[in-house]
Amino acid sequence: MAEERFIKGDTITLTVTDLAEKDQCFGRLDNGMAVMVSGMLAVGDRVSARIKKVRQRYIEAIAIEILEPSPERTDPLCTYFGVCGGCKLMHIRYDVQLLYKQKKVTDALEHLGGFSAPPVHPVHAASSPFHYRNKIEFSFSNMRYLLTEELLLEQLTRTKEFALGFHTPGNYEKVIDIDYCYLAKEEMNRVLALTREFALAHTLEPYGVKSHTGFLRNLVVRFSENRQEVMVNLVTSWHDATLMQRYTQHLKTGMETKKLTVVNNVTERHNTVATGDAEFTLYGDGYITERLGMLDFRISANSFFQTNTAQAEVLYNSILAVAKLQPDDTVYDLYCGTGTITLYLAQHCRQVVGLEVVASSINDARSNSELNGITNATFFQVDLKDFRAMLETLGAYDAPRVIVTDPPRAGMHPKAIKTMLDIKPERIVYVSCNPASLARDGKEIAEAGYRLTSVQPVDMFPHTSHIESVACFERCL
Repeated sequence: MAEERFIKGDTITLTVTDLAEKDQCFGRLDNGMAVMVSGMLAVGDRVSARIKKVRQRYIEAIAIEILEPSPERTDPLCTYFGVCGGCKLMHIRYDVQLLYKQKKVTDALEHLGGFSAPPVHPVHAASSPFHYRNKIEFSFSNMRYLLTEELLLEQLTRTKEFALGFHTPGNYEKVIDIDYCYLAKEEMNRVLALTREFALAHTLEPYGVKSHTGFLRNLVVRFSENRQEVMVNLVTSWHDATLMQRYTQHLKTGMETKKLTVVNNVTERHNTVATGDAEFTLYGDGYITERLGMLDFRISANSFFQTNTAQAEVLYNSILAVAKLQPDDTVYDLYCGTGTITLYLAQHCRQVVGLEVVASSINDARSNSELNGITNATFFQVDLKDFRAMLETLGAYDAPRVIVTDPPRAGMHPKAIKTMLDIKPERIVYVSCNPASLARDGKEIAEAGYRLTSVQPVDMFPHTSHIESVACFERCL
């Protein structure tokens, strides 16, 4: 029988058997040909798809219709699902999302790290899969993204020249005008509505990415779960003191039952990053305070802090569970950021040293240490790729029995890994936000004489494809 041939534009039918990165899924045709199909799909969906490209070993296609929905599906709550790129898994039952994320970690360790049957535990689920974020960044734009249903209207109900919400995936010019986000706290959605109301009433011009003109750039809202405090940071192109006082009063009136602080970050840079070169405190302390375990953390407008407060505690307790710290231990915390993990560890050992390249993070870490009266945590500013040059200085703190490392998504710098392995700690606790970089770095750690004893995924971001993991490596004697 002649081999079946496919060309661009053909319609094919297949069943989705696995999820891939971004909005891609995997399946096979009846003849066994592999297909990467894009669309908001679930494992078990029977779909028709249009071929976009035929490659030697597989086909790329775009889903056009779900013929038979998967039992793993659920109705997404959000109106903007499929348009906004924030919640790519909201159409999948939460219990199934957890299984997918566990498999994602296992697959990376097996296929990229070469680990056989890696000891990956079931994911620690979030107690609240909705309204869990303690920080949301909204963007302004003078180019509003038009939803599909709007394209059919003769007259728009909202102007095209103003939007406050989220960028569509891969588009840094247009913004979806969001009314409500199911990941944000209710207080954040209230601030969103009040800010839009104020901006439109005063005909304030949003920033244009191409024209580099306009006043309004970003709205960043933070919330303290423990103290029930709200921080509003309006990022603008210049500071207008009179206008900002009016805005502050508008927020105070609309948020009268909440403890509020309002700041204005100002920048003239030609980018969309939600930070400023100058900051004005308009109302309140200019920071909020959050509690993790028995520790308090002061969070300013541009501080880093784990975005899911409840799950941050779960994550840090997972680190403690495998670190198995002893009262006389010295611990190194690499890529320590603002010192949240460092200070959490300090309560359980003799001394801990935090290393981080960003000066502002080190300053925050030292402030948080003072705030909590912790005297056995020391912080150094250092680029981890130059870690080796610090070893003589660190010698005064004894060799660490445990090293905790929490690198960025790209993983550890090769020089940092080599220096860490040369120190030969008994135990390495690797905290990862990217299974692929965990697998790559984990392979190198294992090749240096360490055994992977456990991997505990923690779901910090329900309804997204992101997964945090705590991997423990023990040195083989």
